[in-house]
Amino acid sequence: MVHARTWRVEIDINEHDDERRTHAVARLYSGAPSPLRAEGQARRRPADREVPEIGDELAVARALADLAHQLLEAGAGDIERLTHEPARLTT
Repeated sequence: MVHARTWRVEIDINEHDDERRTHAVARLYSGAPSPLRAEGQARRRPADREVPEIGDELAVARALADLAHQLLEAGAGDIERLTHEPARLTT
């Protein structure tokens, strides 16, 4: 039997010009009681040109990497609770 699910990821991006910083928050809506939340940041050096897309890409990538790590940890924890053995997951 095939079980289909849809999970939704929502990403908010905020730029802080005065600090040369971009901040991203990723939320995973999977049907769980509360969404998983992850964050990522990017900083522009004073000497770098201002290209907002680069900050967005780096901050979002870091937020998604954090989200992926949280999902791996959750999966490992679930396996350990079911098997009562340490889980050895690789990325």
